Amino acid sequence: MRASARISRQTWHFQNEIRLLGSGVAVGPLEGQGPLAEEYDHIFEDSYAGEDTWEQAERKMMTQAIEVALNKSGLTAEDMDVLLAGDLLNQIITANYTARDQQIPLLGQFAACSTSMQGLALASALVDGGFAKYALTGCSSHNSTAERQFRYPTEYGGQKPPSAQWTTTGAGATVVGLGGSSGPRVTHATIGKVIDLGIKDPFDMGAAMAPAAADTLLTHFHDLARAPEDYDLIVTGDLGKVGSSILVDLMADVDVKLVAPRYDDCGIMIFSPDQEVFSGGSGCAASAIVSYSHIVDGLNQGRYQRVLVVATGALFSPVSFQQGESIPCIAHGVVLERVSSA
Repeated sequence: MRASARISRQTWHFQNEIRLLGSGVAVGPLEGQGPLAEEYDHIFEDSYAGEDTWEQAERKMMTQAIEVALNKSGLTAEDMDVLLAGDLLNQIITANYTARDQQIPLLGQFAACSTSMQGLALASALVDGGFAKYALTGCSSHNSTAERQFRYPTEYGGQKPPSAQWTTTGAGATVVGLGGSSGPRVTHATIGKVIDLGIKDPFDMGAAMAPAAADTLLTHFHDLARAPEDYDLIVTGDLGKVGSSILVDLMADVDVKLVAPRYDDCGIMIFSPDQEVFSGGSGCAASAIVSYSHIVDGLNQGRYQRVLVVATGALFSPVSFQQGESIPCIAHGVVLERVSSA
């Protein structure tokens, strides 16, 4: 096993053949009506998923995603050395209760909506460094649980501006391991810094997160001497229509062009234009369900050769918002590459 290379303070190069051995995605009913529906592993017909509470439903979705990922990898929970999981709820209760049932050693994490790529980067580092043979990573969010915690209960019926985003209901998980005969390879990760430009509006998180995405992208391109043209697809986590437009402008200001179809945003990809989700999707699940379905499938099938996923997160809490604090944000990037079977 070769030692990992530290390109810079923020960018890592995984020199061993770290792969996604199996991935699973479970989503709620609205997500199941979107354009990526056929690529999801399981679609729940109602937001309660047959449970008594939305919190229990979110837990069921994470469990479902984990079970699918394990099944696709041909491994079991007993084979996993560590589970890296997180969600949006206080004390990451979805991850904690799921880990209780799975009985896998847990490293719980909160990175808001950037949790998916933080988990994947750390899982890859643990496997690359020989601290784990197999690492399982996943995250989840639920529209109704997040609304109740961060804004207003769904029953309240509060009005929202067009800049608001719809928290994605779903969960995504993947098994990370060394070698194997199939699955995309994880080659690099760029760890973001906390960026805060003073935005305080929780109904405009895309604008708050866009500068963090720009900072991580520019760091990534600089550290690896790359440009957008070196990727078949670059996706941000959940900037939505407002935030992604701001990101494109920020990058253009430094002569870096992000243009479709090479650039897209998971929060936009999940839903159809006629679905009423304001500026687009958000939440931990946004980047997870797109990455572990559409992107993994695209790499496996040869539609993509190299993809950069930059998951974005707004690191605020109900208390910080109520106290008038601004919204600190972060973005973590992970490179996934197709490995030829030849």
